[in-house]
Formats: sequence, structure tokens, C-alpha cells
Amino acid sequence: MQILIADKFEESGRTGLQAIGCDISYQPDLRDDALGEAIGQLKPDVLVVRGTKVTEPMLAAGPIKLVVRAGAGYNTIDVAAASRRGIYVSNCPGKNSIAVAELAFALILSLDRRIADNVIALRRGEWNKKEFSKARGLFGRTLGLVGVGKIGQEMVPRARAFGMPVIAWSRRLTPERAAGLGVEFRATPHDVAREADVISVHVALNPETKGLIGTDFFGAMRPGTYFINTSRGDVVDQSALAEAMRTRGLRVGLDVFASEPASAVSEFSDPIREEQNLYGTHHIGASTDQAQEAIAAETVRIVREFKETGQVPNVVNLARQTPATHRLVVRHLDRPGVLASVLDAIKSEQINVQEMENIVFEGAEAAVARINLDNAPSNEVLERLLATTNHILELNVLEISVR
Repeated sequence: MQILIADKFEESGRTGLQAIGCDISYQPDLRDDALGEAIGQLKPDVLVVRGTKVTEPMLAAGPIKLVVRAGAGYNTIDVAAASRRGIYVSNCPGKNSIAVAELAFALILSLDRRIADNVIALRRGEWNKKEFSKARGLFGRTLGLVGVGKIGQEMVPRARAFGMPVIAWSRRLTPERAAGLGVEFRATPHDVAREADVISVHVALNPETKGLIGTDFFGAMRPGTYFINTSRGDVVDQSALAEAMRTRGLRVGLDVFASEPASAVSEFSDPIREEQNLYGTHHIGASTDQAQEAIAAETVRIVREFKETGQVPNVVNLARQTPATHRLVVRHLDRPGVLASVLDAIKSEQINVQEMENIVFEGAEAAVARINLDNAPSNEVLERLLATTNHILELNVLEISVR
């Protein structure tokens, strides 16, 4: 199996992929047209990326079967294009959760104690204890979480260690689940905004969350609140954030931005960099040795299972619900051509197969096939199948209920 790794990737992961019999091409600086050309030349079965954008022309350039995002989010991959071409997209959820939570708390502490400003002043040869002795402290302050997925959940014990009560909103959070996590449930993001002293955002970027945090949210926050975003830049209306920093005195820690350079080393021209109340880092939330080793190991696991079984762990682009309306259950003798005859009969009525499985009984004499269809086959077809082969023992058509 040919693997193209088009991003930085741990040596342990490269060694692990070679150990399971993969041919590795490690080209971490490939981007844009150069990546498309490399795919066309190398013809990889699997493409591994971190932050590199994967576009439809790249997916069309070679026989890629699987794209692995060596990280959690996958918004840099054209998932819709991959789905149209039957290409699996997989990720490594939860492997960087602790690293991102650690950075989020580093930003909270840095804002409160003005760590970066302290360092800058010292490097300039200035001693200003009078100025930098001012801090609110975190004990007893309320941490508000917008999103309590794997990273958001890692924030909870860290907040508890600092004596901070936690309130939270998430799309799937219920009062019962909140109680189990040790946080107080809030019904809307704005409820979190109104009550929290520190707000940390931990939601995935998708059409529902793009621009989730905007003018109304910032307007609900108390003046001087700390605001942290280590999720994705597009979750936040950045112009509204900049305005709130100027008019409401918000102190802000960002690891992600609306406009980020495509390469690891570049100029950063986003105007928000000039805001005095901003502490920014360089989208490094997942960049600890521990996190990257865990992600590398998970990537190897994904590729190994795909190579050995054809199945893909953590796949993100399989249909949650197909257009199937009926299921044909075929109890049959385990003989060559039985299912082929069934599929030919279905095809004759222009019915499409959506999903199919065949389960063989002990002894390999009989089996049951379950075939999900986008329409019900006629009684005539079923009767003809039963009449033309004695290898089919029974046929049943079930209507699939839509949930």
C-alpha cells in the first residue's frame, strides 16, 4: 500500500506504517499544485495530512482511497468531493484533547497575569512591578464552556483544580449529562456569555457553528470578560470580536484566526494582531510531543485496519441515512451465483441497492442476506426468483422506518 504523507508527521508514525508493509513517501512541504502533481506521479492509496488543504482536483489526480487527517478537525479537506468519489475521510478525534486544553488554560493564566507583557518589558530592560502587580485571580471565577466535546471535557478537571465553577452549553448537552460531567447546564450560548467570567470555545467547525459567536454573543458578555478560542477561527465573527475588545474591554486569547497563512512560516497580516487586548499563539494547540505521538499511533491504527480488513475507523463521511425504503431479506443456501441472480432481478426493475450484508451460518451451508433498496421489488420478481432456483429458501420484504 502506497502512503503519501504531505505534512509534518512523527517518525514513530512513519516507522509504524513501514512496519505494517506500507511504502512511504514523506514530503511534508507539499502544497497546492505541487501536491496534486505528487499525487498524480506517486498514485498513493492513502494521503495523510495535518493542516494541508486537500481539494477536489487533488483527489481526482490519483487513485486515493483514504485521506487521514492526522488530527481532529477536518475542515481543510473537501469532504463532499471525497464522498462523491467514494474516498474515505478519517480523523484522529480526542488524541490532542489534553494538549489543546492545556493551551487554553495557558492563555487564561497568561491573560490574567499578563505574562507576555511582563516578558516583553523585562526583555526591554524595564522593571515595572507597580503595573504588573494588578491581576484578578481565577479562584472562584466562573468558566463558561461553549462546546463540551472531548476538549471541552478536558477543561473541566483543570478548572476544578483552580477552584473555578463551570457552566456549559453544547448542542447535545442535557442537564443530566451536564451533572455527570460536573458542570452546570445552560440552555443557550448567550446564557453562558451573560454569566461567565472566562469563556472558552470548543466546538467543531461546520455549517451550524460557522459564525456562532458574533455581535449578540459579545454584547451579552460582561465588560472585561476573558475570551478564549482554540477551536477554529471561523466559529467566531472576528470583526465583531475586535469591536468588542475595543468597546467592552474584553481580554482575548486566540490560537486560531479567521485568516491563517497556508505555510508554517509566513507573514501574518490579520489586523487583529494589533489589538492591545489580544494574546495570540500560532495555531499550536495540538502541537505537543505527547499529542503528536498519540495521533501518529492512531493514524497507523487506521491505515492498518484499512489495509487488513477494508474497514476504516473514525470515518467521517459515510451517510447517516441512505435513500433506502425497503429491505429484502434472502434466506438462501450458500452457493455460487445465488445473490447474483437476486441482484440481476432487482436491477431489471431499476431498483438500486443502498446497503448489503450476507451472514453465513455455522457449517457454511446456509446464509441470510439483507439488502437495503430504494424501492420495493414487485411480487412478480420475487415469485420468479423462488421459481427459478431451489437455492433460495425464503424471501421477505420489510419496509424501513425513517427515524
